[in-house]
Amino acid sequence: MEKAKLKNLDTNEEIPCLFNPNEYTFSKRNTWTSKMVKGQNVPSLEFSGGDSITLKMQLFFDTYATGGDVRTTTNKIWKLMNINPDLTDMNSNQGRPPMVEFQWGATWSFNAVITSISQKFTLFRDNGIPVRATLDVDFLQAKEEGKYPGQNPTTVGNPGYKQRTIREGDTIDWIAFEEYGDSAMWRFIADNNNLDNPMKLKPGQMLAIVPIP
Repeated sequence: MEKAKLKNLDTNEEIPCLFNPNEYTFSKRNTWTSKMVKGQNVPSLEFSGGDSITLKMQLFFDTYATGGDVRTTTNKIWKLMNINPDLTDMNSNQGRPPMVEFQWGATWSFNAVITSISQKFTLFRDNGIPVRATLDVDFLQAKEEGKYPGQNPTTVGNPGYKQRTIREGDTIDWIAFEEYGDSAMWRFIADNNNLDNPMKLKPGQMLAIVPIP
């Protein structure tokens, strides 16, 4: 059976799960605003937007048979929540934790950030070294699923030029990471698209993805 794995999308480091999860749970919320209507029993509802999907799972780790410290593996997952000063958050210009991908087989993957980890040790050696642990991990969706157009009609004569349609939940630094492999390239995208406020992208907006000179 193919092993599930976590991947640090900023470094491409892969962390295989020692045991595949027994189950996982998806949840999603949409935000609606109610507006009172005079003389009516039911208010008018206005759709405000969709929240990111949350993925919750429990991962099991056991190194009793191999004799190793289980923290050697679980600490790698904890590091996916550590702030890296070399990764710049577009909104705050401060360091941020890495983007991650949960993947199990070739059928699907989930691009996200880790928002919560809870770890419990349940088995120890005589010297106190933990050899069994469970991790409850919460992921928050960072990218909407779907394919993007591959060729910009306005730049047909320029090989390598693309256009990308903004989807709900897209951010310019995430687009820069996906298109160029470097989230810091968001400024390059903003400059080439003459974006006055790159922090406020609108679903349906088109961006030109220009080759790096």
